[in-house]
Amino acid sequence: MRTHHCNQLRLSDIDQTVTLIGWVNSARDHGGVIFADLRDREGLTQVVFRPEENAALAEISHTLRDEDVIQVTGRVSKRLEGTANEKIATGEIEIIATALNIINKADVLPFQLDKELSNEDLRMKYRYLDIRRPRMTTNLRTRHRVTKSTRDFLDEQGFCEIETPILSKSTPEGARDFLVPSRLQPGSFYALPQAPQQYKQLLMVGGIEKYFQIAKCFRDEDLRADRQPEFTQIDIESSFVGQEDILALVEGLIGRIFREAKGVEIPTSFERMTWREAMDIYGSDKPDRRFGYHITDLGAVFAESTFKVFSGALQSGGVIKAINAKGFSNISTGQVEALTQLAIQHGAKGLAYIQVRGETVDTWRSPITKFLSESEIAAMKEALNIETGDLILFGAGPWEQVCEILGRVRLACAEMQKLLENNTELNFLWVTEFPLLAFDEESSRYVAVHHPFTRPIKEDEEKLLKGELSTDLRANAYDVVLNGHELGGGSIRIHEAPLQSAMFKALGISEEQAAEEFGHILDAFRFGAPPHGGLALGLDRLVMLICGEHSIREVIAFPKNNKGNDLMSQSPAEVDPKQLRDLRIQTTAKKP
Repeated sequence: MRTHHCNQLRLSDIDQTVTLIGWVNSARDHGGVIFADLRDREGLTQVVFRPEENAALAEISHTLRDEDVIQVTGRVSKRLEGTANEKIATGEIEIIATALNIINKADVLPFQLDKELSNEDLRMKYRYLDIRRPRMTTNLRTRHRVTKSTRDFLDEQGFCEIETPILSKSTPEGARDFLVPSRLQPGSFYALPQAPQQYKQLLMVGGIEKYFQIAKCFRDEDLRADRQPEFTQIDIESSFVGQEDILALVEGLIGRIFREAKGVEIPTSFERMTWREAMDIYGSDKPDRRFGYHITDLGAVFAESTFKVFSGALQSGGVIKAINAKGFSNISTGQVEALTQLAIQHGAKGLAYIQVRGETVDTWRSPITKFLSESEIAAMKEALNIETGDLILFGAGPWEQVCEILGRVRLACAEMQKLLENNTELNFLWVTEFPLLAFDEESSRYVAVHHPFTRPIKEDEEKLLKGELSTDLRANAYDVVLNGHELGGGSIRIHEAPLQSAMFKALGISEEQAAEEFGHILDAFRFGAPPHGGLALGLDRLVMLICGEHSIREVIAFPKNNKGNDLMSQSPAEVDPKQLRDLRIQTTAKKP
């Protein structure tokens, strides 16, 4: 239906007769001459309807409105001197129309496609129109390039793409499952997979050796900017490998993706940091290292402190830490209150601070300096490299809590100072040696930090087998981080039945429960399971960062809103009562 797309013609095509098809991006009447910008997914071409060329055609062109679908035939002509449009690739030429076919008329649109719309619900309701905008078209094509690069790279490395079931068994994976009732077995339910974790391990037992999948995953949990009830991950698993093999593979994959989808070269190997180091220095297991504000331990400085907040924290086995927000002493009262509330929300009783407004302590603004001795202040100055204009923020209490609070305060300070505005740096990092277990106070038992198939590091395996449990046990697990976002994570897996049984026991899962919920994988481990490991990258988040967006909804064709609703198709929705009868389900929910 066309000879060229709308971003193809140049001065070298002058005097050719061509046919284009697409949407009317805009139409303008200049003294009876109609100028229409014709758009397809590739770009724009200006089409001119002149009465002196074809009066009847010019008359019809007056009826064109935005988003009409038209087919135009005409002659490629150089634009008049001074009328070229440098903003578009076809800006030096135009099409002098000789034929027009109006294929489909468009009603008045609910919003203009050439302007950003703050009403996201309206965009979601008319998503098929939203997708026409160049920004969305570019994002979705970038997503295609990411998945194509992934497939090409992993195929070259000998990996097989294999699909795993969508209807599976509900197992405890850390989030709520979406359940699917079985009509043929009333009272029984499938679950939509939170990840293909067990299936990919079973493929390793099956001798596939190298598997990957662009996998759909489902979690019934609260939503946010980078979370959806259904999401996509690049799922990778390999046999006869160690951590170094997986990290090198993923570095190569991410390098290929950024080269082909974004046109940039990234480091061939990423820096590494243990989980404890990341928490100690940045207060986060996915640290954004594009700015300073490192967390500093001040336990030695205040070891003999008479300030009860500090001395009490140390006496109870806690820590005193602080960050120096360089150049932020002009922080407003409202900003101090916002930071304080942020700290309180995450377990602090308050947020001690010092605004360093001069060289001497009497020029400092702070509620705590009166409690500090001269020697403590001197030691603190040296430890934090305090200078006029700095803002010091303190945390005192249990180590992990203090690290997390100051980590969040650190990010909030950077946002208030706009330190990352227009920052194009790509800062990759591996975070390793995560805790294997965490202790859940509510249930008074240990839980898996990642999942129950994660292998402890070699030095801690014996402790797990002997039941010597603590939060100090380390996992052979690793996350890849970019600019404060977790791109993905994985681990070397447990492949022996005795070690897997020890892990289940540590998690308080009885032999009977393990047999019921994980019997298939435990049985598989009895038949010569190979050592294996893998990683999953969040495809939506990866594409979001490549496109420079702040929400994964901008890189998903048909996402849910922040309430889990698809406003376009009006789902979730009630179903015909007959469907429920067939499933032997009765609902007690009342209409709002």
